[in-house]
Amino acid sequence: MNPELLGRVSAQMGANGLPYTIPIHPNLVHLTLGLFIVAIGFDIVGALFPLEKPVFKLLAIPATRSNFFDVGWYNMAAAAGITFFTVAAGFYEVMLADSPAGVKSAWGLEAFETMLWHGVGGVVLLGAIVGMTIWRGYQRFVWRKDLSRQVQWSYVFVGLFIFGLMFVHGTLGAHLAGEFGVHNTADHLLRLGQDPNVSLR
Repeated sequence: MNPELLGRVSAQMGANGLPYTIPIHPNLVHLTLGLFIVAIGFDIVGALFPLEKPVFKLLAIPATRSNFFDVGWYNMAAAAGITFFTVAAGFYEVMLADSPAGVKSAWGLEAFETMLWHGVGGVVLLGAIVGMTIWRGYQRFVWRKDLSRQVQWSYVFVGLFIFGLMFVHGTLGAHLAGEFGVHNTADHLLRLGQDPNVSLR
């Protein structure tokens, strides 16, 4: 690549190694996680509703089973949509990553290996979330539209398994920021020999 062009691009990067102040990917990740967890959580509450109904009645909470399933469906659909942007932002930001060599994470991986596994995991989770959304849609509108329990137990268990994958995937992302300093403003300034307390005022 043209050294002059590289110099111009580098001059536009902020202290976090990105052309904008706050990294986009970590914020979208938490939106994806929240939407997916709420979707599965409300579907679990809806599936267990006959057991919980006396508790809702005792607490005078006007809850209906279909409302829980509505929340589950809309959150899952939103998670599928936002995850495309989450993965796209992740790939953009990882292309701009400047990670230290010779450093290993708590899992014994170097920065490049961690970025590789995190990227592959992001694509796998995107496929899983989209697949879960399609599965959820078929349950809602076709297979179980006339049943009071809108979700299959197998769907709920697969959702809980995906929680576990998200934990592993999220830990890899945390290693990138915390242990390798990828797009971490304070870490980047320290590597440049600057005092973040002075530079970030």
